[in-house]
Amino acid sequence: MNIDGLKDLIKDYAKDVRVNVGNLLAEEIPGSSAEKRLGVFLATAYATKNADLIKAAEEIAAPIGDAYGNAAKTAATLMAMNNVYYRFLHLNEDPAMEKLPAKLRMQGLAAPGIPKDDFELMSLAVSAFNGCGMCMKSHRLVLEKHGVDNLVIQQAVRIAAVTASVAQALEIN
Repeated sequence: MNIDGLKDLIKDYAKDVRVNVGNLLAEEIPGSSAEKRLGVFLATAYATKNADLIKAAEEIAAPIGDAYGNAAKTAATLMAMNNVYYRFLHLNEDPAMEKLPAKLRMQGLAAPGIPKDDFELMSLAVSAFNGCGMCMKSHRLVLEKHGVDNLVIQQAVRIAAVTASVAQALEIN
């Protein structure tokens, strides 16, 4: 399936979503790339757990390769764990709890198999989808240290937002 095939699945009541998904995945801005955009799209599609969207996203993102596909899966699964844990710490506001070691294995963050900034964009987008402020801040700071422009960071979060909306539209078709 290509992007037009995905757009065809989205009903007219969600035409804004249909337009947004096509525009965002094609949007070229300085510092962005197809790998970044499609990797973020794939990672956030995995986070939605919508089978139709995941299948479409895997087919659309196939040209960026298996390394990006595996990294997208790693970002989605590790952020599912981290976003729950760190959102708890953030919302609990207990300094004593924050000092305890997480004791959660996260080796995939250190060696994602793709450029670190691309993986951090995926992790940021999934964290935005999952609503973990502490994780969003952490990933944004890493991206800034890597010199990633705010427009690229914003683009990743916009893709996450639209991917969530596509999943919603597919669920209520």
